[in-house]
Amino acid sequence: MSDGVEWALHVASLLAVVPPDRGLTAAKLSEYHGVPGAYLAKHLQALTRAGVFEAVPGRGGGYRLARPAKDITVLEVVEAVDGRARAFQCKEIRQNGPAGGGPPSEYRNICGIAKVMYDAEAAYRESLRQVTINDLLGSFLRHVEPAGQMRAAQWMQKELSS
Repeated sequence: MSDGVEWALHVASLLAVVPPDRGLTAAKLSEYHGVPGAYLAKHLQALTRAGVFEAVPGRGGGYRLARPAKDITVLEVVEAVDGRARAFQCKEIRQNGPAGGGPPSEYRNICGIAKVMYDAEAAYRESLRQVTINDLLGSFLRHVEPAGQMRAAQWMQKELSS
């Protein structure tokens, strides 16, 4: 997975606490996470096209979640950023070399390696489909020390009041 997936999941978690009538700009989201603005902006656009985020024009605008955090899955974010193509691409190399080269009828069954990889990917995608942005926010509250939570809350309050 690309770095963009991690960034997008962090951004989505942050946007989960933004009031529904507000947004955070790409510049502010980039600043908060300490990531390159131009690269993050590309992912924000992809997430908006996918219907995960929405762009809000005007004062107090920027980006916000397009739906409640409980209705957005981690898989949606991953697919918006990295696409839906399979991570493993079988090249059918079993048909090469001294053991390969037989007639097509010898290769009707799926390659055993491809099957294992496809099954593993299906399992990880199903796992990500079961976790929502709201769940990630809950994880943040359980795993980030109170001082870190306080800094995040103060930053958010400052940004939303300006």
